[in-house]
Amino acid sequence: MNLELFIAKRIHFSSKEDQKRVSSPAIKIAIAGIAIGLAAIILAVSIVVGFKKEVRNKVVGFGSHIQITNFDNSTSYDTNPICVDQQLTDRLKNMNGIKHVETYATKPGIIKTDDAFQGVVLKGVGEDYDWDFFKQNIVEGSILNKEDTTSVNQTIISQNIADKLNLKVGDSFVTYFVQEPIRARKFTISGIYSTNFEDYDKLFIITDIKLIQRLNEWESDQVSGIELLVNDYDKLDEIRQDVFLDMMPYRDRDDNTFFTRSIKDMNPMIFSWLDLLDMNVWVIIILMLAISIFTMISGLLIIILERTSMIGTLKTLGARNYSIRKTFLYVSSFLVLKGMFWGNIIAFIIMLGQKYFGFIKLDAETYYVSEMPVDINILYILLINIGTLAISMLMMVGPSYLIAKISPAKTIRYE
Repeated sequence: MNLELFIAKRIHFSSKEDQKRVSSPAIKIAIAGIAIGLAAIILAVSIVVGFKKEVRNKVVGFGSHIQITNFDNSTSYDTNPICVDQQLTDRLKNMNGIKHVETYATKPGIIKTDDAFQGVVLKGVGEDYDWDFFKQNIVEGSILNKEDTTSVNQTIISQNIADKLNLKVGDSFVTYFVQEPIRARKFTISGIYSTNFEDYDKLFIITDIKLIQRLNEWESDQVSGIELLVNDYDKLDEIRQDVFLDMMPYRDRDDNTFFTRSIKDMNPMIFSWLDLLDMNVWVIIILMLAISIFTMISGLLIIILERTSMIGTLKTLGARNYSIRKTFLYVSSFLVLKGMFWGNIIAFIIMLGQKYFGFIKLDAETYYVSEMPVDINILYILLINIGTLAISMLMMVGPSYLIAKISPAKTIRYE
């Protein structure tokens, strides 16, 4: 029989029955401190991870994980083409970690309506394009329908551009392209999307890649670049390096050299900003753990001081300091686990409520999302709970040494 555990249970459950004890408010405060601290840590991690995923997915949705372009290209969207054949496409598809391969073409233009104009970038996509991102963000109409031959030069535009130019699904507009000679094309809107990512929403409209090829007088195998989607974002840097080394000696039929970049390389400021959010999480974790541990230590000390007579009696009966310390560490573990239980309940209620009802709104222009995102990752939550329990119990070891200072003779004398 575990004597220390038996005595700890008696102490813990007798404290519940005797609410007049001095330790009762301290215990409640300690449990509340653990619960609030753990809930705050879980929420902070879930919100930051969810926010990073939302922003990252939007950037990737417009530019993929990896882009392969002409080495001679500048930062302009008016690009030099590369030649892509089926053999090259199959070669990339067969590389480890690559999930999808697609080609694209871009061209800057100016939309002109009766009372306004807007500079945009046309992104031409083909039959190999992955529409999952835009399907999730379409607010009106539909994506491009390649089988609909009755509508010429279809396009999808953002809600941002539609509001500025007073356009809606089914409307037509003329886009001018600055080249020699200047050209114009009439487009029909098949859909309107909104990602709340203003930097891209105010810029990109999506159309057929063949239109861009005709405007640029390119052949059917000439494109602005190749976009690659990877299976595991965490391995992006490793996969980009593999693709870079594989494409470095490659030359197309026009002897063009290829240049490989990841989405991180193309948007360093955005991803550096997202990385900085991790520091905020660590600050919250440290502060919440410090508060929780402080309240827990205070509660344990009060329990020990309140039980000095019992400690003296146990020492008189031959109990060692180690055994008594172990008893009060068991008591601490009961309180910590109870606080953790309620902390998890609070965190899950808030996370599930936000996930399915979105009651916490955000300014989309500032945060790129209209609702506070949460990512319910069971592995992260499990690790947070294990870490909280381990650190809390480790911090309890020090205060438990106070038991060694308690003299049996003095406690019995004053009893």
